[in-house]
Amino acid sequence: MTQKGGVKPGKKNKAEEPELEPLCCCEYIDRNGEKNHVAACLCDCQDLDDGCDRWITCKSVQPETCERIMDTVSDRLRIPWLRGAKKVNISILPPLILLPVFLRVASWHFLLGVVVLTSLPVLALWYYYLTHRRKEQTLFFLSLGLFSLGYMYYVFLQEVVPRGRVGPTRLALLTCGLFLILLALCRAKKNPGYLRSPAGSERPGSGGPAERPGPGGQDKARGPLSSRAPREELRGPPGVPAGSPAKVKEDWCAKCQLVRPARAWHCRICGICVRRMDHHCVWINSCVGESNHQAFILALSVFLLTSVYGITLTLDTICRDRSVFTALFYCPGVYADYSSALAFTCVWYSVIVTAGMAYIFLIQLINISYNVTEREVQQALRQKTGRRLLCGLIVDTGQYNRAHLG
Repeated sequence: MTQKGGVKPGKKNKAEEPELEPLCCCEYIDRNGEKNHVAACLCDCQDLDDGCDRWITCKSVQPETCERIMDTVSDRLRIPWLRGAKKVNISILPPLILLPVFLRVASWHFLLGVVVLTSLPVLALWYYYLTHRRKEQTLFFLSLGLFSLGYMYYVFLQEVVPRGRVGPTRLALLTCGLFLILLALCRAKKNPGYLRSPAGSERPGSGGPAERPGPGGQDKARGPLSSRAPREELRGPPGVPAGSPAKVKEDWCAKCQLVRPARAWHCRICGICVRRMDHHCVWINSCVGESNHQAFILALSVFLLTSVYGITLTLDTICRDRSVFTALFYCPGVYADYSSALAFTCVWYSVIVTAGMAYIFLIQLINISYNVTEREVQQALRQKTGRRLLCGLIVDTGQYNRAHLG
């Protein structure tokens, strides 16, 4: 009777809780917990008003004010959706707007092309170091990569295919390569091998470290993992108890509240530990670890093959009777026609991106051949325990490679 009596009040309180009114497609609950409307996106923003006033009067704007303005903008930037407006991540918008503008401006003249194509990697690197220093997740690079694929394919269909040099077989082969890239990226975006705390994995919703949302409100408790795994892979003498501080000092993660197995690391951007973590890749907005490393390498290799093939087809079409390498640096009259100039500018943009991805792919192959991860390479360089070979291109940690396979 006592148990039944104890359950009834709980049900009564739950029944007495006021039900929230359903939201229409343009309404949402803002970061202050209040109901708001999409049409009121520019209303009641004191920080924005003060910032505009100070900017008009040529006065400096405090960094804290800028951060509050960005938080307000990111919270109010929403699109109408069923059962309430959905929030749009503001970092995905700049590539969608700026990339077509920059490439079309670069197609006007050769010098404009040099300036724009030189500034684009500089801006991307600046934004990368800005977000990397703040340890923030961003969808900017994922949006840039996916939109670049789509826009390059669109320009190819609009400006190159109508010239008649690309047959159906070549077009189908290029299209298949594009779909394979997307499939490999989807696989690489899956669970890289997240470690879940044994205490937090017992029941969902416990609020433990395993279910703590990471930056941007994303749930980081992804990927099932047996609670026995950390105990099975502990390093050290077997005589030391599992809870001994001397044994778990190096492998204990205070943030995730678990003992990491060998070669696992805590990602400060994702906010969770990853098995055999290689690095946090901004291009997929996720970590590269034990479970998705192969898919990551596959995505890189398919992208390189598809990109080189598309560049070859485009140059063979707009610069006829010239080799690919010669046409890349010498293509007379290409800026006389805006259509050819746009295709040629997109070729050079693709070359820059492909060169960057080829460097990442080369580093990955070298690390795999030495059985080391990028995280272990960086740690060995900081601790000055690794050997640099080939002008620093190869870093031998001497821990897991060759006779020390882990």
